[in-house]
Amino acid sequence: MPTHAPVAGRPMTSSELRTWRYLLDTTTDLRRILGAQLRESSLSPADYEVLLALIEAEGRHLRSSQLAATIDWERSRLSHHLGRMEQRGLIQRSECATDSRGAVVSLTTDGADVFRRASAPHLRAIKRHFADALTSEQFHALAEILDAVRRHLGRGSGRP
Repeated sequence: MPTHAPVAGRPMTSSELRTWRYLLDTTTDLRRILGAQLRESSLSPADYEVLLALIEAEGRHLRSSQLAATIDWERSRLSHHLGRMEQRGLIQRSECATDSRGAVVSLTTDGADVFRRASAPHLRAIKRHFADALTSEQFHALAEILDAVRRHLGRGSGRP
């Protein structure tokens, strides 16, 4: 790890640009590989992201605006996607009791079952294609790096 603080305002070095490109290429490759694995479980990566947010939510439901903020999607994109997921029986939308303009998105029993069945192979694929490539020291360093970038972006810490 460098012992000096980043210097804002200076141009990026060729090494820094190469590292940035590695990050882009690696995340693209991981998304492609993990997305293909998820599709074997009849879920798209977007489906999994929505279901994960609902699994983690108290009561397994969220207002649609909260869900959009949680997964960082535009509300129109979320609305269209939720319609497709609702047709497949993965989620259910209902009117919000406290706000007639809002909707509550709830995980269905079928949605929870599909998520549960998809999670084990998905986690194995994450381990195989990501975790197995790193030592515990590299994981620690990566966590510090990602935390620094998150803080720089104003997202703060708070994830392990």
